[in-house]
Amino acid sequence: MAEKGNPRIKNEKQYEALRDQGVSKKKAARIANTPNEEMSSGGEKYEERTKEELYNKAKEVGIEGRSKMKKEELIKALRKGK
Repeated sequence: MAEKGNPRIKNEKQYEALRDQGVSKKKAARIANTPNEEMSSGGEKYEERTKEELYNKAKEVGIEGRSKMKKEELIKALRKGK
């Protein structure tokens, strides 16, 4: 469980939900601290990004199996945060 008011965890609710799902503390913290990037990177939605851009983002947030995913699968995984 994250310490209440822990400055290292930006989204406590998301962190707790991920931990409840069995996600490791390290991965849950990384995901909970990742800003919602649906509209970041110049305001591009995931659908407007290239597969390579989506792959790099998936790599950044630690999504496993990304190398075998199609563009649509990468989008789904990024939105799901896993």
